[in-house]
Amino acid sequence: MSTDLNWFKSSYSGSQGGDCVEVATSPRTIHIRDSKDTTRPALTLSPTTWSAFVAAYRNDR
Repeated sequence: MSTDLNWFKSSYSGSQGGDCVEVATSPRTIHIRDSKDTTRPALTLSPTTWSAFVAAYRNDR
């Protein structure tokens, strides 16, 4: 995986160091990782799968 990714923390992640998720996008892949341990592998999804995940989350709220 490229180290040139621009990671950003989820707006739902707290600043107290609890559950923190970071996301980085590239043209063909969405990368998701735990910001507390960036040495662990990131989860990678296609943009279509990411969109379906976000839509399902929004519909469940």
